[in-house]
Amino acid sequence: VQLQASGGGSVQSGGSLRLSCVASRGTIRNTPMSWFRRAPGKERDWVATVTTDERTAYDDPVKGRFTISRDNAKNTIDLQMNSLKPEDTGVYYCKHWLEDVWGQGTLVTVSS
Repeated sequence: VQLQASGGGSVQSGGSLRLSCVASRGTIRNTPMSWFRRAPGKERDWVATVTTDERTAYDDPVKGRFTISRDNAKNTIDLQMNSLKPEDTGVYYCKHWLEDVWGQGTLVTVSS
């Protein structure tokens, strides 16, 4: 499976972005999917996960602001990010757990 992430960009604090991750050469149907992010100068950290039965989990800093979702028919997961803060800046990666595959990353920059 291959993952292609998109939707990153530059926004001001308080703005919104929607990231998408499309899978090809495979399916997301039978695996949890996650978003991670790597802030400048830091390790890659977990952000959110959606299970195969669409249960969701979020890291504390993004709870109430970010929403992860999946569309198995489109082989896609999304991350709706609202009320963005400068500390949300980083490269966002999607992950296919079953195949242990990462997307290439999409850059999100939030200015104050």
